[in-house]
Amino acid sequence: MRIDWLHFTPWASLAGGILIGLAAALLLLANGRIAGISGILGGLLRPARGDVAWRVAFLGGLFLAPLAWLTLRAMPPAQIDNSPALLAAAGLLVGLGTRFGSGCTSGHGVCGIARLSPRSLAATACFMAAGIVTVFIVRHVLGR
Repeated sequence: MRIDWLHFTPWASLAGGILIGLAAALLLLANGRIAGISGILGGLLRPARGDVAWRVAFLGGLFLAPLAWLTLRAMPPAQIDNSPALLAAAGLLVGLGTRFGSGCTSGHGVCGIARLSPRSLAATACFMAAGIVTVFIVRHVLGR
């Protein structure tokens, strides 16, 4: 394994992790809600009365954060090497997985583990195992 020292950003990554943890804790303490993106978005599909504003504000923050970043620095260049069809299929599979898994990586991995939820511990272990197997297959079996 080789570290790409030009793109190694431990301090920025640490700061991002701290901000995600603080945001998740604030949402739970102030609103009693879990910061799982799939659940927040899914709640807008069939919203309960009085349950829309915080969801829209949270999701709006996800879209506005990169714009705020642009006031400080340029965005790093994005390089996508796969076809739009493959990306769409991958997105649909991720969405399907979040429905089967009763939540996404942010809900289970950040919030569920912090609450010591057995279901989230199992889900996160499955996410990690699937990622490890996928990387092994792609890099060592398919040789990409």
